[in-house]
Parts: sequence; C-alpha cells; structure tokens
Amino acid sequence: MSNKLDSVTIMRAKTIFTVKNKKLMHVFEPSMKTLSRILKVMINNGPEAKTTLSLDTNLNYSRLAKHIVWLEKKGLVESTINNSKINVCLTVKGRVFASTLSN
Repeated sequence: MSNKLDSVTIMRAKTIFTVKNKKLMHVFEPSMKTLSRILKVMINNGPEAKTTLSLDTNLNYSRLAKHIVWLEKKGLVESTINNSKINVCLTVKGRVFASTLSN
C-alpha cells in the first residue's frame, strides 16, 4: 500500500510542477488524437477551466496538463487565471491549427 501511495504522491507532484511551471519534465511527444480531441472541445465550448476541459475531453488532468503545456509552447493556446481558476483559450494561431486538424 505504501508503494502505491508513494507513486500517487509522485504523480501529483509532477502534475503540479507541469501546471505551475509550464515545463515538461522530459521530452514530450503529444498524441495527435488527444490534441485533436482537446482542440475540438475548445472550438465547440470556447475558453474553459482546465478541470472542466479535463472532464469534457475525458482525459485525466495530468495528461491534459502536458498537452496544454505543449500547445502553449507552440503558441496555440493561452492560459489565464480568473477567480483562482486556470482558463485555457485558443489563440488565433490555435484556431488555424485546429481547423487544419479537423479537415
């Protein structure tokens, strides 16, 4: 039980690091299927809190956070803090990218 608890604690720490610092801890190659799902939800729903986006895309928060950081580094999405929620929205470049993925 201790090992399972330790691995959960480590996973949470990595997720918090990713979200707060917008840095990936290792080389990250995003899944195009996952990117497509995220972008499709963002186009349909507009800007959303990361937690809501996680639920709407059916992705766990850690996986979503890694993809959002990758999208931010590419200039495709932008995160803002509003009422202590982290909201994510598409940039103009992100909308163009999303439209090419959907075609």
